[in-house]
Amino acid sequence: MRKTLPASVVTPGHPDNALLSSIADELERMAGGKGQLAQEVPDLLREVIDDVIQTPRTGRRSYDELEKTEKTYIGTRVEIMLRALLTLPKGKLDAVVLGHDLDIKHTMGDNWMIPLEALGHPCILVAADEVRARCYMGLIVAKPEYLHGGKGNRDVKRGVSAAGFANILWIFADQPYPPNFWRTVPPDAVDRIFSGSSGNARVMSLFREVQGVPVSRETVQGVARQKDFMRRIRADDGKGTRDKLAAEGILLLSSTYDGPLMRALGLPDGDFVSYTPTTADELDAAREAGWPV
Repeated sequence: MRKTLPASVVTPGHPDNALLSSIADELERMAGGKGQLAQEVPDLLREVIDDVIQTPRTGRRSYDELEKTEKTYIGTRVEIMLRALLTLPKGKLDAVVLGHDLDIKHTMGDNWMIPLEALGHPCILVAADEVRARCYMGLIVAKPEYLHGGKGNRDVKRGVSAAGFANILWIFADQPYPPNFWRTVPPDAVDRIFSGSSGNARVMSLFREVQGVPVSRETVQGVARQKDFMRRIRADDGKGTRDKLAAEGILLLSSTYDGPLMRALGLPDGDFVSYTPTTADELDAAREAGWPV
């Protein structure tokens, strides 16, 4: 999405203000209250994008690696998941809110493609920026004067014009959302992690390379690429990943079982966090928790 957006002119006195404000209020209400969409939608987008990337099955690690049809499918999935999140009925278009047929459009780029059948109708606009890990959700009435393209071709989809962007009522804009995990890891570290010839080797490399940062179960699954991936991170009489990393001085901690130690070490909450204690206080805290360091 564009880094700089024009200020919305959808304020009292604007011809679309009453309609779009009422729809925005209703969507917020259906989400559970003011500000709830800004909390729920970012996680929804991360889930949808990662589900299509399917790292555990494909080994792909970013949106850029997807096929064109898969990128298109993300938009369909966002529509389905957003409708489910808000329990929106389907109408002649994608959804019905307060008796109005709405189209739901999603983009991973800097614009949306509005179909002919949505002209004149309100549209829910959702955008995800993978590079900057920012997302957007707004409303627009798809009036021809807000759109570009389509001249001489009634079937072509039309984007929002530069001037049209000012006629979007933003529910939230430039909102952080969970980044793609692999974008946060240096490329050379990613290469080392995935160079392992076994699931156990790759998981151990993951927790050596990425320390002090929460690692999700889904990420571990994607690295292990095995059905019983949780076996890769269990202790096993000195043979498990936790045991082997501990022998190297690395703690592999679980928020479920090691919460007090994680808090004592000042580590962020998450499914798993690896950490190498170095100070006397850190080493003492680890020993008190039963770690052989």
